[in-house]
Amino acid sequence: MTTTLTPENLLAAYAGGVFPMSEHRDDPELFWVDPRQRGVLPLDGFHISRSLAKAIRSERFKVTFDVDFNGVVAGCADRDETWINDMLTTLYGQLHLARMARSVEVWDGDVLVGGVFGITLGGAFFGESMFSTRTDASKVALVYLVDRLNVGGFALFDTQFITPHLASLGGLEIPRADYRKMLDDALVLGAGFDRQGEVPDPYSLLQRNAQTS
Repeated sequence: MTTTLTPENLLAAYAGGVFPMSEHRDDPELFWVDPRQRGVLPLDGFHISRSLAKAIRSERFKVTFDVDFNGVVAGCADRDETWINDMLTTLYGQLHLARMARSVEVWDGDVLVGGVFGITLGGAFFGESMFSTRTDASKVALVYLVDRLNVGGFALFDTQFITPHLASLGGLEIPRADYRKMLDDALVLGAGFDRQGEVPDPYSLLQRNAQTS
């Protein structure tokens, strides 16, 4: 449907409520998606199960932000079926250099075992994809991401679609019209992904979540 796309075009599309995908990794074309039912992860309704809280407290994983953005994108695309083609990979990288695309990395020792990445615009975070090669690694990434979005004053975490994985954490579907209203309200906010300079320790993170959920 499209053969060229700039970072500016991509941001304008997100601001308008649509996002691009590719049919598969080797497909050079992109198409626009505007779901009737949009997936969102309510920032005040994120659910941390006991088993996930235990995994966080164990400190088995180390969590970082924007340390290996390209590695997270590559991990998300490293599957049999992926909508992330070369054009999108390049665009995400360009937006990351502009501090508009951000990542959360989860490490087991010095091995990247999970992560999530997305695009920020105003007070909206557009989650693109996540991956995990260890149990709970992507969920841990989401916990730290939601905490940072809350601290930074974000109002919308767009997940595009809902999977059982996201539903177990509190994700839900809302009608397109409701999503557009949430998006318009979020875009005018002066949120900041970097307001929290340090990675929170697991105990303070879980305590904050308990106070707001």
